[in-house]
Amino acid sequence: MKVLKFGGTSVGSAEAILALLRIVKETRSSGDDLVVVCSAMNGVTTSLLDLLSLASKGEEVLPKIKLIEERHYKTVRTLLEIKRQNHALLALKILFNELEDLLAGVKALGEVSARVQDKVLSYGELLSCTMIAHFIDQHCGKAVLGDTRKLIRTDSRYGKAMVDETVTNKALNDFALANGDSILVFTGFIASNEKGETTTLGRGGSDFTAAIAGAALNVSEIQIWTDVNGIMTADPRLVKKSFSIAQLSYYEAIELSYFGARVIHPPTMIPAQSKNIPIIIRNTFNKDFKGTVIGPNSSANGSLVKGISFIPEISLITVIGSGMVGQKGFSGRLFKALADVNVNVILITQASSEHSITLAVSPADMFQAEQAIKEEFEQELALQKIHPPQVENQYSIIAVVGENMRHTRGLSGKFFSALGRSGVNVVAIAQGSSELNISTVIDRQDLAKAMNSVHDAMFLSPVKTLNVFCCGLGNIGSTLLKQIAEHKEFLENNRQVRINLAGICNSKKLLTHIEGIPVSNWKEQLDTDGTPGNVDTLIEETKRLNLSNSVFIDNTGSQYVASLYTGLFEESISVVACNKIGVSGTFEHYRKSKETALHYGVDYWYETSVGAGLPIIKTIHDLLISGDRIIKIEAILSGTISYIFNNYKGDRTFKDVVKEAQNKGFTEPDPRDDLSGLDFARKMLILARETGLELEIDQIKLQPILPENCLTASSVDDFYKELEKSEEFFNKLKLEAASQNKALHYVGVLQDGKASVELMMLDQQHPFYNLSGSDNIISLTTNRYLYNPMVIKGPGAGAEVTAAGVLADLVRVAAQ
Repeated sequence: MKVLKFGGTSVGSAEAILALLRIVKETRSSGDDLVVVCSAMNGVTTSLLDLLSLASKGEEVLPKIKLIEERHYKTVRTLLEIKRQNHALLALKILFNELEDLLAGVKALGEVSARVQDKVLSYGELLSCTMIAHFIDQHCGKAVLGDTRKLIRTDSRYGKAMVDETVTNKALNDFALANGDSILVFTGFIASNEKGETTTLGRGGSDFTAAIAGAALNVSEIQIWTDVNGIMTADPRLVKKSFSIAQLSYYEAIELSYFGARVIHPPTMIPAQSKNIPIIIRNTFNKDFKGTVIGPNSSANGSLVKGISFIPEISLITVIGSGMVGQKGFSGRLFKALADVNVNVILITQASSEHSITLAVSPADMFQAEQAIKEEFEQELALQKIHPPQVENQYSIIAVVGENMRHTRGLSGKFFSALGRSGVNVVAIAQGSSELNISTVIDRQDLAKAMNSVHDAMFLSPVKTLNVFCCGLGNIGSTLLKQIAEHKEFLENNRQVRINLAGICNSKKLLTHIEGIPVSNWKEQLDTDGTPGNVDTLIEETKRLNLSNSVFIDNTGSQYVASLYTGLFEESISVVACNKIGVSGTFEHYRKSKETALHYGVDYWYETSVGAGLPIIKTIHDLLISGDRIIKIEAILSGTISYIFNNYKGDRTFKDVVKEAQNKGFTEPDPRDDLSGLDFARKMLILARETGLELEIDQIKLQPILPENCLTASSVDDFYKELEKSEEFFNKLKLEAASQNKALHYVGVLQDGKASVELMMLDQQHPFYNLSGSDNIISLTTNRYLYNPMVIKGPGAGAEVTAAGVLADLVRVAAQ
């Protein structure tokens, strides 16, 4: 014999019931005897509660009853052949008449007792199972309705009654024997006390009914048919990467369901566990899926844990005081006081000093719990041996569960590291000696972020999702998004990085989407769906969305945007920037940014601030981390100036070469912005700071390239005129270098704690002698590279290489 339980969505429409009938027919055809347990049609129990509320207020209820009535009648007319309809419709009409009479009584009294509420709610299951019995009888074979009010005996705790197993087991077995080979259709959720008054079994009561029947009749398995693919590793509404679990032990399932996994409820496991009956969670609408098997044993699933569950809303009550230390029976008094007012304690944590106890309770129980504690410890409070209980709200519990957690070293570290990495503060912790569960209390606003971060860490997700917010959509920004679109599959398949573009903005418009903005047509999306906004509104949205693994990308050159980094770090948001102002401003700002990022455990990468996509800063970091010492840095870090001096040869004038560089897009609109050397000096300042020097920009010795008359020209046109007048100055330098067979270059030097940028004449032995085009080059002399310096050379400017460097930094964030 097998028990098949179908939930509200599985009986919620004619189409769903047809799927149910196919499942019952297939199972029956394999030769199994069947018990079918059903819930009310989805939404009906809620409607019955609404009717009770309306009736108790003296309001009209008949229109809403008629809606429920018509829904059931329509289903009967759709699925039953005409000659069978009258019998079914008459049975339903009798039930609806009883329901109307009950609600009329409630309306007359103006109140609803727990006993009456249970009786009214029972009609949801009575109505659905009356229909289902008729449907099965027509489509699958002889069926008989078993009203569990006559079969399951309970006490009189209305709303969550306790079952009398002895009486119940006998009644169920007698009913099964009396009905031979019929398919038994049992009403879920409902029972009765010894007086015959209707009771209900509480949340998940229909699952419990299935387990009670299964244990009483010693069935081979209990199947719970619902609308999801078994039990998932996490709630798919919060964690998109969650997946179905093939097998769980009873203990694992109890822990997961206790902490909010709504597919199955804790009481369901107890009767099945007592007889070692497997429970299989199946999907009515995907019957080919094998489901989740819950049984005596767990199984290895290749992960550290089996699942992650949560309770979305809890309140914390903390009792503190020196009067607790060493006092025998204090905890007993505390928990008895709470039990006396029916307060369920969800989680307990106590300091080893016995100085404090923290309890998690439902927010609905919070006030009652607080009053019970004050009354029980009235004397201790008066003598100030303990403080008044501290109550805190707006918290959630997240729990990781799995029998494989036992004796697994480093698992707790991985769990708390994942939370810390996402900036989730842990308020309280609880773990039993069985090591089956680690539970933590966190701020409710961090729940989704915490769930995703822990899921990634615990299930060793091969693909890490970065939620990216991109500021600046100009040349570099748009090229970066193009590269992300082009390399999306490569990044996921080869680097295990998924980039979810959660937000973009320019100086006028903003667009955010939690599921991601398509990188292939972001421009169209911004034009059609964007709203007025700027970097401030983008950062507000980034903080509000509170996504795990959030990364802010700064593709601007704005000093204002750079000033916002520390605020992002404080919200546990990493920053990737090609904006060199963030690291070349005051040393105090540089230090604070680095320290804040470190303090909050987030990344701050800015490789492209020096040398575009060349791996300069990373290489310096790696050398220093490995214990090497930087002795000297020589560098040419301006593509513009590099191009100009590499092409200022022969009969060409300096003015002609500068003009050519401008025409090719190598210079700013005003070439003096490049030729002033200030941008080069900022890059040398960054390198100096990365080696550990606390320098400011005015401490960089900067030799001007241009004579004063060129620098002070009133316009770009006048600048070129002055440049032509100064050709003798530049030609003299060129001829002097040529006469000595040397190359003229603008070089930055960092040595002995000092940095400079100056014109140099380099001989043929120097690694910069043969530099060509607009390339950048850097030479690193260290203890290990003392006689043959390390040289890094390549394009140091351009949207493609800069965007590629930003993308590389983004991938580094995922690697962390």
